Amino acid sequence: MESWGLAADAEPGALGEHFLYFAYGSNLLKERLRLRNPSAQFICVALLQDFKVDFGNYQGVTSTSWHGGIATIVQSPGDEVWGVVWKMHVKNISSLDEQEGVGNGTYIPIEIEVRSQEGKVLTCRSYQMTDYVPAAPSPQYKKVICRGAKQNGLPSDYQRKLEEIETNHYKGPVKRNNCTSWFRVDSALTPDWKK
Repeated sequence: MESWGLAADAEPGALGEHFLYFAYGSNLLKERLRLRNPSAQFICVALLQDFKVDFGNYQGVTSTSWHGGIATIVQSPGDEVWGVVWKMHVKNISSLDEQEGVGNGTYIPIEIEVRSQEGKVLTCRSYQMTDYVPAAPSPQYKKVICRGAKQNGLPSDYQRKLEEIETNHYKGPVKRNNCTSWFRVDSALTPDWKK
């Protein structure tokens, strides 16, 4: 078993000048993650045991960026979350924290252990919402997650599970949120800034 050790005062997932980050939501999509975190390098697909993905609104307030619930992970014995381990330079911790809303309390950084498909155990930084009201994601947000899962070759049965997530059927625009052309979805869901 291989694991990355951390000093007691180290940032979660820290590894010298780099850290490992486990993405399970919209940051599965390489283009989205690299907009604010250009040092991100794909390491592997990995499994987080005894957790599940859930969607919700922080403190019950709907996301003004995605217009629906956003992803989090919650402990759930017997369940599993597939995701991507990214290696990032420590200079991107602040931009990643900002993207995840750490400053306003939306997410907190956590340290988790995931297992690669080859069986390596990796200690990673990830993020979890702790004060949320369950809510379905928008079709746009779900599409970004599903595209990231496909792009990185997550197991096909897990991709099907993501595709089956019920959305809130939101049809309006979403904020640009530093998105670029990767965010093409069908015409009914194309944000107004892309028309």
